[in-house]
Amino acid sequence: MAIADLFPTKTSAVIFISYMGLFINQGLLVTASKNSDGTFPYNATTAVLITELIKLIMALVIHLKESSFVETGTTIRQNMKVFGLYFVPATLYAVYNNLAFFNLGHYDPTTYFILLQLRVVVTGVIFQVLFGKQLSRIQWASLLMLMLGCVVKNLHFLTGPAAKVAGTVNDTKAAALASAAHNPVSLGFDLPLLFILFQVFASCFAGVYNEFLIKSNDSVAVPLMLQNVFMYVDSIIANAAVLVFTGKLSTAVSAGNLHALLTWKVLAIMLNNALVGIVTSLFLRSLNSVLKTFASGLELVFTAILAWIFFGIRVTVPTWIAIFIVSSAIYLYSNNPVHNPPPKESHHNTKEEL
Repeated sequence: MAIADLFPTKTSAVIFISYMGLFINQGLLVTASKNSDGTFPYNATTAVLITELIKLIMALVIHLKESSFVETGTTIRQNMKVFGLYFVPATLYAVYNNLAFFNLGHYDPTTYFILLQLRVVVTGVIFQVLFGKQLSRIQWASLLMLMLGCVVKNLHFLTGPAAKVAGTVNDTKAAALASAAHNPVSLGFDLPLLFILFQVFASCFAGVYNEFLIKSNDSVAVPLMLQNVFMYVDSIIANAAVLVFTGKLSTAVSAGNLHALLTWKVLAIMLNNALVGIVTSLFLRSLNSVLKTFASGLELVFTAILAWIFFGIRVTVPTWIAIFIVSSAIYLYSNNPVHNPPPKESHHNTKEEL
């Protein structure tokens, strides 16, 4: 396995490790924030909104270290098209988060998370379409192995209640899972199945399209952190619009729900999640969405192991099998990884990433 084939530069390797570490840490922090009955002492929707605000502030501060307010205003006016395009992934992510609650109300956790692993393959298909690059047989084989590993990992739901789950990567998903009804498994082609398939598509298209925007010729003149500002402003607007549509905005921003966030565990979750957002943009610029799916697969198994170490949550036999399958998939992928380098970077982008 040639590390240089996976990571073209030392910086990209550091970004990959940072991305993995932050995501694993997120799963552990979310698990630590649970009540003894598996519920959460805070409103996940409120936490998501505040997290997006923290991301916006962080990206803006980083950007303004290298650019004046006047220069920033000029760049924004000249790139309103890019600002508008970021509404696509921002809206899809907002829809994804809300569909998680709906779909967990219609499927048991096992069925839900197994179906969700379709995103591994769907990411590959969308990547081919948007970037016009054909994945090789080895790359497809490694993706299918990764999907199998993720499916096997989630078989542990068959042996325990949803409240015992560890390894969720964000508080929205975890809160949805904790409150999900255990409905009978049903894979009939009905409306809930269409919703979960759309949820998979929304997640995959948003991720790959985000990479597409970062690397497109239209966006190359826009500093990366300013692109993040576009993304987070659009995300706040999209999430607020969804909350208005569902009639939950006043509840999400109520004084009680905001006050519930003022504990060190919840603040740590939001700060860590904000850092995940910043590092994800660096990941997509330096690497690609396909490798990001492998990072997510590794995150699932490593979080399970660390949850066992720190919280005594048992690692099941399917998890050990999943570790072997995911590791084999990564080894296979490393022999023929996807290369999707960014376009020539602008002066601002280079300085910001240093």
